[in-house]
Amino acid sequence: MSEQELKLHVPTASRQAVLKEVKQREATRIRLHAMYFDTPERELARARIAIRLRQEGPDWVQTLKMPGADAISRIEMNHPRPGPVLDLSVYAGTEVEAALAAIKGELGLRYETDVQRLLRKVRTRHGTIELAYDTGILRAGALELPISELEFELVSGRPAAIFATARGWQQRHALVLDPRSKSERGDALAQLAQRLTEVDAAPGDDLETRRAQAIAQFWAPRGASSVKLRDDMTPSQAMGVIAAECLDQICRNAAVLAEVDTEGVYRAGNSEHVHQLRVGVRRLRSAWKLFDGWIAPVPDTLLQGVRTHFAAFGANRDQDVLNETVAPKLIRAGMPVIPMEAAPPEQDAQTIAGGKAFQAWLLDLLEWTLDVPPVQPGAEPQTIANGTPSDAAPEPAIRLEGGVAGPIVKPTIIPMLAPQPDPQRLHKLLARRLHRWHGKVADQGTHFTSLDIPTRHELRKRGKRLRYGLSFAESLLPASKLRGYRKLLSKVQDILGEINDLAVAKDYYESCTATHPQAWFALGWISARLDELAVDAQRAFDDLAGSKPFWR
Repeated sequence: MSEQELKLHVPTASRQAVLKEVKQREATRIRLHAMYFDTPERELARARIAIRLRQEGPDWVQTLKMPGADAISRIEMNHPRPGPVLDLSVYAGTEVEAALAAIKGELGLRYETDVQRLLRKVRTRHGTIELAYDTGILRAGALELPISELEFELVSGRPAAIFATARGWQQRHALVLDPRSKSERGDALAQLAQRLTEVDAAPGDDLETRRAQAIAQFWAPRGASSVKLRDDMTPSQAMGVIAAECLDQICRNAAVLAEVDTEGVYRAGNSEHVHQLRVGVRRLRSAWKLFDGWIAPVPDTLLQGVRTHFAAFGANRDQDVLNETVAPKLIRAGMPVIPMEAAPPEQDAQTIAGGKAFQAWLLDLLEWTLDVPPVQPGAEPQTIANGTPSDAAPEPAIRLEGGVAGPIVKPTIIPMLAPQPDPQRLHKLLARRLHRWHGKVADQGTHFTSLDIPTRHELRKRGKRLRYGLSFAESLLPASKLRGYRKLLSKVQDILGEINDLAVAKDYYESCTATHPQAWFALGWISARLDELAVDAQRAFDDLAGSKPFWR
């Protein structure tokens, strides 16, 4: 069977209020102890399958879960068991039989969860939702992670019921969207436990450093992933796949910044999480541009939210670049130390990521990705022979003398329907648009050294859009032609990225010259480097303009 559910993390400060509200009406409490199984090589996890045995009060249930059609859907198979006995024979003849038969390793206990669950039903005009408030522990070996989440599962009705309910709870209690399931978190924790065991088995002077690196890797930033499109997809379907991938990148980095796993214990989020979150937002905006005119207009609330939150995270990113990238280069070049006096952003990244406004925007975006509406053709006005719209009956040209006017009759004429053209294949639509984008970037780039700063910045954004658009379409385009082109485009982007970072730093150091004369050293170094990069950029754009076409 398939289930649809949404899971939100409950921060420490909100737990008592959530508990109180869940218990306001009849709620059922149950203890759940689950054991999850896999092979040492994680064959089930790599196949995106999770198998568990769970004790639910006095009963035992065996469950298999797989991803469903979208971000809130799961395929779930439940089988009652007489005790803690795992029986794979129940999957014979099912859609997972082949995947399970291919397993080579021996299944064993991988991780466990121990949870107290509160259950209650909520009815909305869109349907009925079951709330499940879970608190407890996820355990793999000697490692543990806290569980504090509120699940919204659709019992009957439409998925809109999930979002209508979740939005209220999210706003009242500052809940955080976390796309990871318990099984995904548990599998990652089991991998960390195994890595730490290996690190401890090779002692040395750098043992603590290697342990710290392994732990930090657990919360590593989530970069962009490729998407797989089919040529028979409609633009709306393709946009849904792409938007879901971008949203996943945004959400996972935001969850680390909001300290979903580490609140009050460990600061896992860093500048790279902010950077990758913003990359996810840029990719989403590029996808909206790529599919403009092929899908219905993106809602204004999503567009406004993208601008607001991107700018807020951008203020944090600019400060990170100044502190972590530009300043160290200047010091290595011999600049006297300048006390860093750049004003901090109004909100730090952690506050923004866990904030109600940003999380509400994520929920709106998630709901939109599940069913991207196609473009609606405009209604054609009714016309008469001369092409002028009219609802009035024409005056008769001749009146018979003494005749009596009869009733006005408006005939209806049904035209012969012209055959509808076959929809264009997706790869042709994308290739043509990317070709036009390439042309604009290449034409403007060949004059790079003569462009002013604002125009260079706009060109950089166009180049990013082209690069992201290409990555979305690459599964439909010839790989042999893309390889060299991608390399040329990446070189352009790397150079323009450094130019942008230095431009931000230049503004800061110009503001320091009155109080710190040594800032003039920074400005001189930055100006010289910008001159070098302008020459490099011109050469890179010339190479890009002369590249072989990928769109044919």
